[in-house]
Amino acid sequence: MKKTEEGTVSLQLAEDVLVGLGKKQKTLPSKYFYDERGSQLFEEICMLEEYYPTRTELSIMENNIDEITAAIGKETLLIEFGSGSSYKTRVILEHASSLSGYVPVDISGEFLFTEAEKLRSEFPGLTITPVEADYTESFNIEMAEERKRVVYFPGSTVGNFTPENARKFLSRTADMLQAGDGLLIGVDAKKSPEILERAYDDIKGITAAFNKNLLFRLNRELDATFDPGQFRHKAVYNRQEGRVEMHLVSLCDQEMTIRDVKIPFKEGETIHTENSYKYHADEFAELLSGRYKLEKQWTDAREWFNIFCFSVK
Repeated sequence: MKKTEEGTVSLQLAEDVLVGLGKKQKTLPSKYFYDERGSQLFEEICMLEEYYPTRTELSIMENNIDEITAAIGKETLLIEFGSGSSYKTRVILEHASSLSGYVPVDISGEFLFTEAEKLRSEFPGLTITPVEADYTESFNIEMAEERKRVVYFPGSTVGNFTPENARKFLSRTADMLQAGDGLLIGVDAKKSPEILERAYDDIKGITAAFNKNLLFRLNRELDATFDPGQFRHKAVYNRQEGRVEMHLVSLCDQEMTIRDVKIPFKEGETIHTENSYKYHADEFAELLSGRYKLEKQWTDAREWFNIFCFSVK
């Protein structure tokens, strides 16, 4: 985090954590997964055999890259939310030679700027302007008004929002764009619980380490007293809600302290750390609140994943 923002970030983190852990069903915001270590672990998750979304989305992009870059258009400013290592974005950057610029946006500043430097060396003719920001909240990007802008939001990260919050997020995204600008977004589809649960609970335990890393972060940044060894990772598909849920399950009766606030846990009690909603194409269309027009849709042979290109009305 930027030094000038450390105090603000810490206060917001503490507030969000204490509010979430004070609920009957304890929760932690999934956006706090992504400190530097969390971002690195997520990149490892994306390479796992069980984690089909990255591999499937990438194959859709590679098989349809000419249509995708045509939909993005020429002299376009590409803005990516939650850019991480920009792994999938490289496919676009390699084929969309006429982009006017690329703006990766990520909450993990140190990881973001490191990856931006790598991209500058790979694409020396492209203007790359990283922005450290929480894209789930309103933020500003300085850009020329005359440029066409396309927001790129891959990985089905939109599934981390509840449907109502996804609707608000997509509407807020439209507000930062103009009529004719675009949204290129990856959305994971509903499928068998076995496939879904395996994707979020890999045999190597990397997803478990990613989930538990949140506790290490709270210990480090908020002087919390979690013992991550006394929690286990759990991933389950909630068929009624259409989402995979990740939890941290307390293995015993215990008590944690965060900034002098004591938080008790009973054995078997969970912290709900993430949702990943899955959508059929028509279900996702209902979230757009009339703000967008569907221009193109691409999927894989099994219809496990969809990439949509929308224009702002």
